[in-house]
Amino acid sequence: MKRILFLMITISMSLSGYAQNEFSSKFKAIPPKNIAPKIKKPIPPKASVPPVKTPNVFKNPELLNPKPNASAPVAPANNFSMIPKNEFINPGDVYRDKWNKKEEKTEGLVYRKNQDLGNFTTGSVTAKVMYRDAAYVDGDQIRVYLNDKVIQYQVNLESNFQGFEIVLEKGFNKIEFEALNQGSSGPNTAEFKVYNDKGGLISGSQWNLGTGFKATIILVKE
Repeated sequence: MKRILFLMITISMSLSGYAQNEFSSKFKAIPPKNIAPKIKKPIPPKASVPPVKTPNVFKNPELLNPKPNASAPVAPANNFSMIPKNEFINPGDVYRDKWNKKEEKTEGLVYRKNQDLGNFTTGSVTAKVMYRDAAYVDGDQIRVYLNDKVIQYQVNLESNFQGFEIVLEKGFNKIEFEALNQGSSGPNTAEFKVYNDKGGLISGSQWNLGTGFKATIILVKE
């Protein structure tokens, strides 16, 4: 009897443990329901960035060796100066040099042209033409023409008067003096006088010529 009772208790305990194990393995706890409201996080707007285009050096080789732009203004250097350092320049000397150059240029323009010594009417049969160097003798030379024909090829101007006498033709008689040089101190300068056949003075004047230019006087015979 005791054995039967022990056996039943043992079986009962085995069944009870199996039932607990099976129940515990199949039972799953239900998690509590999340009732908290969902909040969407704001997404910051994307900044509009222009696309960057990489230059193609194979299509544009000048990108590797750019050429200077000739039209681009060049800023002057602040330290550039035409005046040497540690050297004082008198402003008066600058104006003096400019004035001297201006005078030389003006004189050159005056002398480098032909000169008209005037037209004179006379009833004389002949005319005597005399000339000499107007300044100190420095080697001035001239050539003389009468009506476009050479009558004296080379004349050295001296300190004393020298010259020639011509027979005047009816109408115009053109006498030209061409400067062959300007001597050692230019220009070619001369004083000349023209007399009629009675010794009366028809004209007296001077010329100042550059080399190759002419002074012309015309005698009109009535």
